[in-house]
Amino acid sequence: MSDAPKPPVTTTTSILPAAMVLGIAVFVLIFFTAINIFANPTVQSTTTIPFVVGGLSVDEGSTLLDGCQLPGNPPTDISAALLVPELTTAKTAIQWRGQGPGGYDCSRQLSVSASQSDLISFYKARVEARGWKLFSNGTAYHSKNPQLLFQKSGSDTFYWILGITVTQHSSQSTSYTVRLYQGASLI
Repeated sequence: MSDAPKPPVTTTTSILPAAMVLGIAVFVLIFFTAINIFANPTVQSTTTIPFVVGGLSVDEGSTLLDGCQLPGNPPTDISAALLVPELTTAKTAIQWRGQGPGGYDCSRQLSVSASQSDLISFYKARVEARGWKLFSNGTAYHSKNPQLLFQKSGSDTFYWILGITVTQHSSQSTSYTVRLYQGASLI
């Protein structure tokens, strides 16, 4: 009742199925790479700023805040908020508290021939239309003067703060300060 020992059954394993899968993957990769090279699709990026109806108009030709623009600092997505309404004049020169990365802080006192409420409405509408978030709408520290504080993360990985603070006002004109500075931390 003992069976004679038999050698193990030999089977051959083919690598042909694995080679076919690899070949198909290489073909698909080459095919779609060739399509990408020959078709060369490009995406046109557009940045449109909504048209704000009513209120004060932007002085497109103003150079009043150009002194706050250094080469590459702030980045263009941030410096787009450095705008003033028409009929705005400078009261002081540009004031710097810092100019380098992480220390940028620029301000200027301006005056406009418009009421305080028109000025506040102008900045609220125009700056928010440029992607800034209004995070404080109240009064300045130790003052009863209105202040708007906006925040936006820049393409340079910093948070940026834009402050508009009314310093004096009458029914005919409003004096105010525009201040742009980098926040204390990275994004």
